[in-house]
Amino acid sequence: MHATTILMVRKGNRVVIGGDGQVSLGQTIVKGNARKVRRLSKGGVIGGFAGSTADAFTLFERLEAKLEQYPGQLTRACVELTKDWRTDRYLRRLEAMMLVADREVGLLLSGAGDVLEPENGIAAIGSGGNYALAAARALADGDLDAETIVRRSLAIAAEICVYTNSNIVIETLNET
Repeated sequence: MHATTILMVRKGNRVVIGGDGQVSLGQTIVKGNARKVRRLSKGGVIGGFAGSTADAFTLFERLEAKLEQYPGQLTRACVELTKDWRTDRYLRRLEAMMLVADREVGLLLSGAGDVLEPENGIAAIGSGGNYALAAARALADGDLDAETIVRRSLAIAAEICVYTNSNIVIETLNET
């Protein structure tokens, strides 16, 4: 997926998802302050998306419905969403990826049917995702907290990726 960077870091008692604000159409920047990271399920879940905005909002709405159907079961809700995403004629045309997390688990979701939990608590998506991922992995070994790692890693990605800017939105959950 192009035109964004979304990063999730779980460290200590916090999980943080951050994303940049740039929206691009081809080689043109059309907006610099989009919110690609948001709270779901009455604030108990945070998520970020890369890809088509309309598609991502459709998927967020579907995930909200699955979270209502399976309260407190983020993994189950995500598995059910990705099953629909992969098999439904309308949904399988949606072009987006998502990172979602609650206090217990963080997951990467894709239309290919992926529901992946990163081994080290760090995941990234979007065109600048690999830059942010590499930076976050390097910074995670130190004494920095999860939010600082996300902020610094997204800043590094913004310096490298032309589809990423430094207008960062952060959402945080403290683990129980």
